[in-house]
This record gives sequence, structure tokens and C-alpha cells, in this order.
Amino acid sequence: MRSIKLSDLKAGMRFDQPVYIDGVNLLVPENVPIKEKDLERLRRWNIDEVTTDGRIVDNGSGAGGGSVLSGTTVAAGQHEVMGVYSKLATRLAGIHSSVKRQQPVESSEIDAIVDALFSSLRTDKNDMIQYILYGLQGESGFVENALNCAVLATLVGMNMNMVQHKLLHLATGALLHDVGMLRLPDTIVSKRGELTREERQAIATHPVYSYKIITREMKFPEEIGIIALQHQERWDGEGYPKGLAGKDIALPARIVAVADSFEAMVSKRPYRNSMIGYAAMRAILSDNARRFDPAVLKTFIRTMGIYPIGSVVLLSNSCVGRVVETNPESPLRPQVKIMIDESGREFRKDEGEVIDLMHEKKVFIARAVDPKEMGDATGNGGAKNG
Repeated sequence: MRSIKLSDLKAGMRFDQPVYIDGVNLLVPENVPIKEKDLERLRRWNIDEVTTDGRIVDNGSGAGGGSVLSGTTVAAGQHEVMGVYSKLATRLAGIHSSVKRQQPVESSEIDAIVDALFSSLRTDKNDMIQYILYGLQGESGFVENALNCAVLATLVGMNMNMVQHKLLHLATGALLHDVGMLRLPDTIVSKRGELTREERQAIATHPVYSYKIITREMKFPEEIGIIALQHQERWDGEGYPKGLAGKDIALPARIVAVADSFEAMVSKRPYRNSMIGYAAMRAILSDNARRFDPAVLKTFIRTMGIYPIGSVVLLSNSCVGRVVETNPESPLRPQVKIMIDESGREFRKDEGEVIDLMHEKKVFIARAVDPKEMGDATGNGGAKNG
């Protein structure tokens, strides 16, 4: 990554890759304009440079109609979600910076982020899911992981009919589950090669650090701290830090375990490429009650679908489409918006028809398509076969 001095940044600048604070925490996602408020926060935190792999796109507002995001067309609602996500990421990056420097953090700051996430999920659930699965480009740091995990875990909790206060605890615990990693040496956290035995042992302490930060420093209830403490425990008892098994692990921690693992698969990390949603879901499904609670996993599948929202799929009639809605009762037969029809015609402005595979029984999904196969927009000639 290259460094850019704060003095060289101007409000309205957009980059084609995310811009990071401290090389880890997100300032703004790609194609989202930097706001004057973002610059003011950097000055307040005494941060004089940021990093990015991207180039300046322009100095405009970043608004507009449909655009292509990782092989999928972005409707107006996606731009709104990008803006919300960017603001929340900036706020959370400031909190992470304070935690890393062992400065006090008010619990009300966390509560405000959780409230904003709930509000966005009530109005833009599908756009938010699509954005976190396919919209974010570049390496995913602690900020993105925390926000994405909170979204996924909250959706599962909603589908499990959790009462409101328990749902808030779940969202908060998911948002803070890895905060203890901020207290570990950067040389370990950012290491690209294989970890030594001592480094693995250091990583295994992070749930304990998270628990202490949440309950002692942020003054959240024990129920929230337990989520972070137990999210690395496994259903078969082979996890850490205490080797708990089955229902000895708190239910919210079991939910975060699934959400966190799925998020890690679909997000880019320094040490491997991201997986498309369908491939990640297949990997989760192959667990066989080793890591995850089967009941939680079943709800996760109902929530996300075998082909999660935003997945690009090749249909049996040779159409290529994007999943826009899942069918919980039939995860293999979602609603699909056509991007390329049987004749090869492309719909670049999100104008293709929506096919509900629950009703179109003669059509089925032949396979998932990695958005990278789609070329610049909807394929430069269509999806590759094979």
C-alpha cells in the first residue's frame, strides 16, 4: 500500500480501492467520497497519513445511476447503503484506534453504531447483504469484519425470533467480538506467512482480551462479554479458550461463530483470495457438527440461502442473473434478476426481469459464477462455461 498525507486529501476525493487508517482500519470504502467530517476526525486523532492501493477516481460526489460492482449492477439503494456503511466504518475505526491506544471508549458510541445497523437492516436488508458480500473490494480489516459479522449475526438472531434486548446484545457482541486483537502485536496480526507455535498461542488469547475490554473498560453486561469470550469455542469441544462444547457455549456466541467464519471466507484477507458466496456456503455446510451448532447452521442457511443475495448464477436456460431474494423454504430456488438473457442481450441498468425459481419450475440454477468471470459489466460476451 502507498501512503497519502492528510494534507493531500480533499473532501470529495474518491479512490478505486478502500482507504485505510493505520494500514488496517477503514476510512472509506472504494468509490465512496471522502467527506470533510472524515478529514476532521483524522486531524482530531492526530493521524497525518492514510494508506491505499487505489488511485483517485475523481473529485465528484460519487453519486449517479447504476454502476458495476464486482460484476454486479448497483442500483440506487446500493449507493445509499455504501454511504451508511462508510459512516459507520469511520466511527468504528475511531473506536478501534482508541482501544488500540488504550484510551477510554464510551459504550454509548458503540450503541449508536448498533442502532444505525438495525435501522439500515430494517429498510435496506438485501442491499446491505449484497454490499458486504460483493461490494467491498480489497483486503478486509477489523472494521469491515466487525460490521459484517454484526449484520450477519443480527439477521440470524432475527430469524431465530430473539427478543429485542437479546438481539441488541447479540449485535453488540458480534461488533466487538475481535476487539482484543487490537491489543496484540501488529507483527503477529498482520503476518502473511505461517504463524509459529508461540504466535498461535498469542492469537488464542484474543477472546480473553476482548472479554476484558468489553466488560471492564466499556462496562457492557457480562452477556455481551461472553459472546466475545466464547466465539472461538467449537461445537465438538475442540475450540478455545476453554474447550467448551455443545450447549455449554452461549447461543449468541454460537451464532457469531458461524457468521464470523462465513464473513472471513467471502472477504479478502492478506493471505488468501475471497470466496464467492456460494462456495463459502458450501464450505460452511460441510462442517458436519464439528465447529458449528447444527440448529444455528440451519437458520443461517434459511437466512442467507444456498446462493446468497448478490450471487451471480448461470441458469439452465443459459441466462445469467443475480440473486435478489432468497426463498427460506427452498434455498436452492431464489429470485433471480436477469443480467444476460438467452440471446446474449445484456441489461446494464438493472432492467432485467426477475424470475422466481419457486414458480418457474422448469428453470434451475446450473452453477454459481464468480463475478470476476463477468468481465467489466455483465461479461464482455457472457459468463464462461465450464
